[in-house]
Amino acid sequence: QRVSVTVRPGLPMVLAGSAEPCAQLLVSSIGVVGSAEQNRAHSARFFDFLTAELGLGAERIIIRFYPLEPWQIGKNRTVVTFL
Repeated sequence: QRVSVTVRPGLPMVLAGSAEPCAQLLVSSIGVVGSAEQNRAHSARFFDFLTAELGLGAERIIIRFYPLEPWQIGKNRTVVTFL
């Protein structure tokens, strides 16, 4: 209910100076990605999944974490603060 995923295959990307296949994962969440300790644990699980599913080496994947506040997400004609 609180997770959405967008996949854009075939997007031209360069990572670490190379255009070899790579992936970028953007993770935004309310109250789940707010600390280095939380994100280290999330990162390990995401890397395990992405390397297995995509067949990429970990060095070809980058993850960016964005902590959000409830007032930054609109849903059902309001913001999450009031849901």
